Amino acid sequence: MPHPDGPEHDLLLGRRSRLAELRSALEIFAEYMRGLRALHFVGPCVTVFGSARFREDHPYYDLARSLGRGLAREGWTVVTGGGPGIMEAANRGAQEAGGRSIGCNIVLPKEQEPNSYLDRYVEFDHFFVRKVMLVKYSHAFVMLPGGFGTMDEVFETLTLMQTGKIEHFPIVAMGRDYWRHLTTFLDQTMVAHGTIDQSDREMVMGTDVVDEALAHIRKAAEQRRAAEPRRIPRPSRILGESKPD
Repeated sequence: MPHPDGPEHDLLLGRRSRLAELRSALEIFAEYMRGLRALHFVGPCVTVFGSARFREDHPYYDLARSLGRGLAREGWTVVTGGGPGIMEAANRGAQEAGGRSIGCNIVLPKEQEPNSYLDRYVEFDHFFVRKVMLVKYSHAFVMLPGGFGTMDEVFETLTLMQTGKIEHFPIVAMGRDYWRHLTTFLDQTMVAHGTIDQSDREMVMGTDVVDEALAHIRKAAEQRRAAEPRRIPRPSRILGESKPD
């Protein structure tokens, strides 16, 4: 057995460390591929971000549910983080309108169960892989009231757009009173100090009216389709189509 202070022991530890790193990388790759295989069929999506902590009797739950119905009626697949609260409400609304409802659930120490309004869900161990899936298939994003997770998801999406890593898609902030201090900070501090440009600020449109949010998303999709008709899919408006297996 190698001496605990000898070079053989250090070499053995190094090998174990490299094997652990390789195993971790393979697990991440497998998780990424599992997500791609599960979600490649979903069609044009809108991702809805929001807190898991709002109950069914809260106005923000109602707002998310109405949004989910509206998106489904427009033919969009509704994608959320798959959990309770705002996520459940958006998925629920989508199913009520006969649309597709998808969840990208995260495995947490305090277990987050997938909500019961999902046609399909995929579970992830890594937040960053999950965020890739929440962004990859979507043509618009809606941020409803949420906490650190929602802020992380939205600001990473904004950063990817700002830096040209992904194309610009509509981002709608709903629950304007909830986001009031944040929008003031963006306008009066970040833009004022030049840490973001006014064009960066204008990537986020605020409204509490579902029809206005839908119109904003629809207009952006139509403009992109007119510019690149072969690349931009048209949302299906056939609400009776078969659900994913």
